[in-house]
Amino acid sequence: MIEARHLRVLRAVATTGSFSGAARELGCTQPAVSQQMKALEAASGTPLLVRSGREMRLTEAGEALVRHATGILAGLAAAEEEVAALAGLRAGRVRLVSFPSGSSTLVPTAVAAMRADHPGTRVSLVEAEPPRSVDMLRAGDCEIALAFRYEAAPEWDDLVARPLLTDRLVGLVPEGHPFADADEVDIGTLAEEPWIAGCPRCRRHLVQVCEAAGFTPRIDFATDDYPAVVGLVGAGLGVAVLPELAVESVRPKGTRPVRLGPEVRREVVALTLPDLAQVPAVSAMLDRLAAAAHR
Repeated sequence: MIEARHLRVLRAVATTGSFSGAARELGCTQPAVSQQMKALEAASGTPLLVRSGREMRLTEAGEALVRHATGILAGLAAAEEEVAALAGLRAGRVRLVSFPSGSSTLVPTAVAAMRADHPGTRVSLVEAEPPRSVDMLRAGDCEIALAFRYEAAPEWDDLVARPLLTDRLVGLVPEGHPFADADEVDIGTLAEEPWIAGCPRCRRHLVQVCEAAGFTPRIDFATDDYPAVVGLVGAGLGVAVLPELAVESVRPKGTRPVRLGPEVRREVVALTLPDLAQVPAVSAMLDRLAAAAHR
C-alpha cells in the first residue's frame, strides 16, 4: 500500500536530488529517508530511483508517481483542513427538523446561540411532526429531529434521545366560558363540549385521555395549525387541549388557558443517530437546544 508519508519523501528526493537533501527538507535522518524509499519501491513493485553519482534521478515510474503525488498530497491537505475546520466548528452544517411549537420557541434561541458561538456552522430548519420527523432523521435528511412523546417510545431505541423539557398540557376555553377563571378544571367536566383537535398524534392522545376520564370527545374541528385552534376556540366554537409550548408560541386572543386535572404531560426531546452524536457541530447544537429549553 502506498502511503502519504512515502509520497512526501519521494517528492522531497525528486526536488532536492538526494537522500541527504530530502532529509534536511523533511527534518529527519538520511537513513529514515532511505528506509521510506525502500518501502515505497516495495509497495510499487518497481524501482523509482536510479543513483547517478551523488544525485538521484527518477525512473519513468518514479516520474509518474511524483506527478500523481502532487495532486494526492494537495487533496489530502485540503481534506485535513476541511476536517479540522469541521472538528473546530469553523465550518459544517446541522439540519434541524422540528414540530411547529418547538420551531417557534426552542429553536430560535438555540440557533441564535449557535450562530453567535460558531458562525461558520450553517444551521437550517424544516418543520415536521413525529413520526415523520423521526423518519427523516433515519433517512439522512437531517442531523437532529425535535420530537415529543406522551409515553415511552421503544421505536426510538436505536436513537440518541436528549431530553429537553416536560411540556404540560393545558385546556383552552373561550373567554366568558364558565371555566375561564377556574384554577383547575377536571377534563371530565368538559365531556359535553365540542372539541378542536390538533395533529394526528395529539388527536389520538386527546381521545385516550378523554376516554380514561369516561367519555369520548366530540371533535368538530381538527387542524395541525395552532393559531387556527386558538382562533376556533376564541370564536366560541369549542374547547381544546394544547401543550404549553404551543400556547406560548401563539397569541391566545379571545381564549383562556386553564390547568387540567388530572395533569397530562409530554416529553420533548432532541433525537439524533449514535454516530452523529459524536460530530462536534451536532453535539454543540444539542447543547444549545438543551440550554434554550431550560431558560
